[in-house]
Amino acid sequence: MEIGDLGIRLRARRTAAGETISAVAIRAGLSVPYIANLENGRGNPTLTALTALAGALGADLVVDLADKGDQADETGRAGKPAGSRPPVPASLTRFARTPRFSAEADRLAEHSGRPAAVQRELLLSAMSGVAAAGTDSDELTELDWHRILDAVVLISRDLRTGT
Repeated sequence: MEIGDLGIRLRARRTAAGETISAVAIRAGLSVPYIANLENGRGNPTLTALTALAGALGADLVVDLADKGDQADETGRAGKPAGSRPPVPASLTRFARTPRFSAEADRLAEHSGRPAAVQRELLLSAMSGVAAAGTDSDELTELDWHRILDAVVLISRDLRTGT
């Protein structure tokens, strides 16, 4: 995994949990600038720092030496190229802190059987992808994010019910 990809995943997990960099830094015993640099694709983190960050984010650090081209996503499916996740725009990061986003993510987690933090990260990734397919996602408003969330919720509801 490239440092830029790691930064995207760290930021997505942190924002999905509604956490600030400062709160994560305190729990991980790391500095705010260090974590900010990692989230922005800069730096060369140690395994010790990544382990502390994972723990502060309620996750486990998994290190795997795989053959090149044998990348797997968080569900264990191979073939997804590294870095294929769209970045989470700042406006979506703000929206992810709203009670509505949290409630919908929690409800989706309950129906899917996934842990809430994983579901929030997947929801952020899905919403970023939908936005990236249509427009410059940095210009989307909170109302736009509500509409995208509505669409994702409706699609997931249809998939669950088979209608």
